[in-house]
Amino acid sequence: MDINTFLESLKNQGIELSEQQQQQFHKYFEILVEWNEKMNLTAITDKEGVYLKHFYDSLTASFYYDFTKPLRICDVGAGAGFPSLPLKIVFPHLKVTIVDSLKKRITFLNHLAHELGLDDVAFYHDRAENFGKNAKFREGYDLVMARAVARMSVLSELCLPLTAKGGHFMAMKGPNLADEMEDAAIAIQTVGGEVENVHTFTLPEEDSERNIAIIEKRRKTPKKYPRKAGTPNKAPIQ
Repeated sequence: MDINTFLESLKNQGIELSEQQQQQFHKYFEILVEWNEKMNLTAITDKEGVYLKHFYDSLTASFYYDFTKPLRICDVGAGAGFPSLPLKIVFPHLKVTIVDSLKKRITFLNHLAHELGLDDVAFYHDRAENFGKNAKFREGYDLVMARAVARMSVLSELCLPLTAKGGHFMAMKGPNLADEMEDAAIAIQTVGGEVENVHTFTLPEEDSERNIAIIEKRRKTPKKYPRKAGTPNKAPIQ
């Protein structure tokens, strides 16, 4: 996706980027590619690929959820900052927290945020299981997001404990989400969620399927969840 198509596609969704925001995306791309030579952040490094599969893909979240209101967002396992940092560029009022288990990625994100001039962003080096047990963060976010991190049954246990009652958990996934949603039904219920919507669409230019599942947090998460690090992945709630 070349830059003009990127801008035009966003415009069609009612998003017009200022000169400064366009510069921030350009700088984001340059820093990502530069740091990717030192550490593994992404397999996609060509400009058109990054703009389509990282920047635009991250921003599709805003086509199905209202990011214009004040939101406290937690991005679980964001890696190189997707989806929350592209959203932060477009909606600068968002308060963003990223938790990631790899220290090197947190170093990258701190550098990136500084270079892009982003404020109200916080980065934590931690396992999501431990982070969700921390009273300072537990049930403290309006929206918890995860993009292609793990299966829905696992993600629900990691993300819904961090979601405030009345808030939402959003999972951004590739194709074939229906089976995952079926497997995750008990896990979602157990940790206090109810499926609100699943949006299916295709990414422009390459027509690859994408799914965005939005889960509402209806009830407090029982204290025992999330279980200790590694357990949700090894033995998902069934």
